Amino acid sequence: MSDPTEMVPTKLVSSGLDLGTSPIDCRRPLSRVFLLSPANTSAIRGQLLLNRNSEFELARRMRRQGAPLGELFSFISSLYFRGKLAYMEAFSNSPAGLPAGLVMTTSRGLLPPETIITLEDLLEMSTVPIDPADARYREPLSHDARALARTLQTNSQVVLLGSIASGKYVDPLVDIFGPNLLFPQQFVGRGDMSRGGLMLRCAQARLELDYVPVNSAVRRGSRPPKLCPRQKAC
Repeated sequence: MSDPTEMVPTKLVSSGLDLGTSPIDCRRPLSRVFLLSPANTSAIRGQLLLNRNSEFELARRMRRQGAPLGELFSFISSLYFRGKLAYMEAFSNSPAGLPAGLVMTTSRGLLPPETIITLEDLLEMSTVPIDPADARYREPLSHDARALARTLQTNSQVVLLGSIASGKYVDPLVDIFGPNLLFPQQFVGRGDMSRGGLMLRCAQARLELDYVPVNSAVRRGSRPPKLCPRQKAC
């Protein structure tokens, strides 16, 4: 497919990039879909949700009728997943018929954040490790990623909002999306909470991060300075 006839500059958080990388986001793509890494159900809050005796409202609602995947993962990982959802909603440019973003899961491929998940669903997903060598994880993810790739136009961006230091998310996706699989360059060196806070601030300020291709970028680096407190200027 041909490139779009009109390119609109996008405001970026910073202009400084590591050698060998360049911002992909300086021209508006035909479309952009975000892929959100999953929350860890083995974490304390995940175990609270999986406990059939838990009596807080979300746990009772999930047992009774199910709850949206995005809400469950936001409860489990708090700031990190809330940041991903807010950033996705602020900057997605998904084509008609596709959600703003899709959530990676351990055993059910890519799901919209609005997907209703029951306790039995979450229990089943909690038994499957995020390991590209495990077919229960890799095959559904690869199946849905290929279906997404067929839907997207040429030059569309697929932006991974998740860890890129290891291959657990990258390896199943880069073979399918190639150079169109991107990640925010400012993620390098940051932990989960720092990435979550950064995305929340960017969403609120309508200030987009710099995206670089996963398959050619530096994915590990020194830890950047901490985010400045909201009430203070950096």
